[in-house]
Amino acid sequence: MMRRLIAITFIAALATAAHAGDEGDPKEFCDGNTFQMVECLKAQTAQWDKRMNVAYQAALKDASSDKQREQLRAAQRLWIQYRDANCLYYGLGEGTIARIDAGECMRNLTQARARELEEIGHQ
Repeated sequence: MMRRLIAITFIAALATAAHAGDEGDPKEFCDGNTFQMVECLKAQTAQWDKRMNVAYQAALKDASSDKQREQLRAAQRLWIQYRDANCLYYGLGEGTIARIDAGECMRNLTQARARELEEIGHQ
């Protein structure tokens, strides 16, 4: 009995350590009915959007020249247009799954861009 308790405690500690690097990342999985899933995806996208904006502002500050800063601004504007147009495609699909697909698209692309901009500061 005591060995089993020690093993369970050890496994729980490993699981906690494995997820420690993800603190600050919104959880990846949304569950529930369609409305709940869409709302969850919106909330996660909003969190990633905040993180993306912080990284974007930092990247602007770190730019080595006005020309590089202006190019980043132009790229970010175009990226937002791309993201919105691309995810709208999914949103125009058939049935309620289209709303979930569009939400997943927004979250995934915003998350990827946030991480990309965060990496700019680490180069």
